[in-house]
Amino acid sequence: MLKNISTLCFFALLFWACEAPTEATNDGSETKEKTINTEETPAEYAIVIHGGAGTILRSDLTPEQDAAYREALNKALDIGEEILKNGGTSIDAVEQTIHFMEDSPLFNAGKGAVFNHEGHNEMDASLMMGNDRMAGAVGGVSNIKHPISAARAVMEKSPHVLLTGKGAEQFAADQNLEIVDPSYFYTQRRWDALQRALDREKEEGEAQVELDHNERKKGTVGCVALDKEGNIVAGTSTGGMTNKRWNRLGDSPIIGAGTFADNATCGVSCTGHGEFFIRWAVAYDVAARMAYKGIDINTAASEVINEELVKAGGEGGLIALDKMGNIAMPFNSEGMYRGYAKPGERVVAIYKD
Repeated sequence: MLKNISTLCFFALLFWACEAPTEATNDGSETKEKTINTEETPAEYAIVIHGGAGTILRSDLTPEQDAAYREALNKALDIGEEILKNGGTSIDAVEQTIHFMEDSPLFNAGKGAVFNHEGHNEMDASLMMGNDRMAGAVGGVSNIKHPISAARAVMEKSPHVLLTGKGAEQFAADQNLEIVDPSYFYTQRRWDALQRALDREKEEGEAQVELDHNERKKGTVGCVALDKEGNIVAGTSTGGMTNKRWNRLGDSPIIGAGTFADNATCGVSCTGHGEFFIRWAVAYDVAARMAYKGIDINTAASEVINEELVKAGGEGGLIALDKMGNIAMPFNSEGMYRGYAKPGERVVAIYKD
């Protein structure tokens, strides 16, 4: 009899130990915490991109503009997916995909960068590896054609993580990266956006700092990729805010704020009001919630963007993928230029609906 009771107690304890951990809810009750399904089959590769978030409504874009953005997002995915499909590395896929987006005047990065208060373009970028957390970034550069490549060079060829301004430009030149005259970044619509901001500044007597050309879109580009070796890399590039002053830096060049990657959890690239993303360490917070709470990538990303950031008053979104190739693309604005691809699957979207 004693032996039977001992056996029953053993199995009861074993069943209790295997139950999912619980967390307290606001009303004091308990609910089971969601856990990552470690038995799912990983994707052979995966890539996800964004081109900025904000108040992007169907009524904001003409059919021609809508088609142009969708074509650009698809071309960007084509570049990265081709590299990954053929066994290339995630870092090459991220760099080359962002190159294309930096070359497009549609996005607020590289060629499409907005102007600061003095009428100059100041660009930021960062890149992070998920296998060893190596990272590189540049901020406030004005003559580097592809800031994302400068970020990679900082990571691979310097003992530092973040270089800014003239020092970053000199380093890029020393590494034989493509240097252009600052006039290369001039586009009429970005210049006109600055003039409108300056005019309102005179009328209203206070600074008019805008997040993008239409005053409602948060302009940044980003890419996260998972290669066949299981390595995750995340990268982000931006022109920052129209009419920004004093060499302002946003979250894009800040590791943990605008960009983060860890093979054990996920890779993240953010877009939105940078000051909030910095203070709430948004990119890292997604990975931390996965690691510490044991929740899946969509739950973690949604908690950060749709709960924590909303409570703080911040607007924007992010893209993320985990080691299994699961994709998250949450945003709390009306829209976000976004898309992803993995074997046999592709999505490109703009609006909330």
